[in-house]
Amino acid sequence: MDLSFKERWKHRLERLEEFTIDVAFDRRHGRIEKLYGGFLRALSMIFSAIVQTRYFLYNKRVMRDQPLGCLVVVVGNLTVGGTGKTPVVEKFARSLQERGRKVAILSRGYGSKKEPLHRRFMRWITHRQAPPPKIVSDGENILLDSHVAGDEPYMLARNLPGVVVLVDKNRVKAGEYAIRHFGADTLLLDDGFQYLPLRGQLNLLMVDKNNPFGNQNLLPRGILREPVKHLQRASYVFLTKSDGVPDPELEDLIHQYKPDAEIIECTHRPKYIQPVFGDEQHPLEWLRGKRVAAFSGIATPESFEAFLTRLGATIVYNRRFLDHHRFTYWEIEQYFDQANEAQVDLVITTEKDAVRIKQDWVPEQAPFYFLRLEVEILRGVKDFDEAVSRICFPKVSVHTGTRSPFTGRKAG
Repeated sequence: MDLSFKERWKHRLERLEEFTIDVAFDRRHGRIEKLYGGFLRALSMIFSAIVQTRYFLYNKRVMRDQPLGCLVVVVGNLTVGGTGKTPVVEKFARSLQERGRKVAILSRGYGSKKEPLHRRFMRWITHRQAPPPKIVSDGENILLDSHVAGDEPYMLARNLPGVVVLVDKNRVKAGEYAIRHFGADTLLLDDGFQYLPLRGQLNLLMVDKNNPFGNQNLLPRGILREPVKHLQRASYVFLTKSDGVPDPELEDLIHQYKPDAEIIECTHRPKYIQPVFGDEQHPLEWLRGKRVAAFSGIATPESFEAFLTRLGATIVYNRRFLDHHRFTYWEIEQYFDQANEAQVDLVITTEKDAVRIKQDWVPEQAPFYFLRLEVEILRGVKDFDEAVSRICFPKVSVHTGTRSPFTGRKAG
């Protein structure tokens, strides 16, 4: 099949993006990679200057955050992708909900459908009011699919009945909307560590224990969004994807910048196998001995593939896509054809990727499944419960008589 000029250009850009990501993660080594890495390092210096200037302006109150009179919990990371943040957001939101909080998750909706450029331009020149946030879930019904809402917001809405999920680049606007229209008393900012206009009373920082800060360069030469020293803003540090083995060197680095950091160590454990377009849940043992075709569009596909291997599956055909890759009908059709040629027992992907696949793209009766993962706390269970309790049962300030989510800190 001949590709159009637009498709060929898109394919070239994706290859450049993939190459850049490999250099940033130090996955490729060679003369060309070294030269390109030097170019990216120069861009990193510019990016670092911009980031640190922005934080300086907010710290000096030249640029101001906008308090909403509501408890704000920030979940985020210093690096791009791959820290396993979404399952932690899900676990934290569920814990808050179970203790009586009215939770609204605010997401920027990375990969979601954007407002057309011409509409944004017309709204700008006519000074029209911006549209309201996208309501992925009103707490009772899921109102948008993953294409419009984005992968992670849709997953959270599907797995958290009773929790409101909103998508908007402007999280201040989304927070006001959640309070006014849904009576939210707790706002959970998904991937909000770099969103300074809405300051969190509690900041939960995710750190991938397997690759905490990459080569410690900022984007685009490394994977850092901001310098490592900024972890001093964290209330709690979650070491994700842990194997349970202590890492004193990493913890010393964390305490170097945040001496009183509460560290919670957790891992992502497979729970069951489920048909992408069905409700039946198979135990993990069901995968043992099966020949599988696997594909994923996540930041760290190695972890997904390792899960399958450890569960006893044999990966006979595998394909990796870029993180948040928006699949096309032709890609899925081609993939299933090749999986069929490899004579696999089933095709398996991640839950995050599964929500991007339309049912009519997949051949009828095709054995198509996803692997469900959930977070399990290995160390710091009491600290996790304390973090939830600081929100749900805040102590009364002796100075003002008002409630503060921070023990011993004056409210207001």
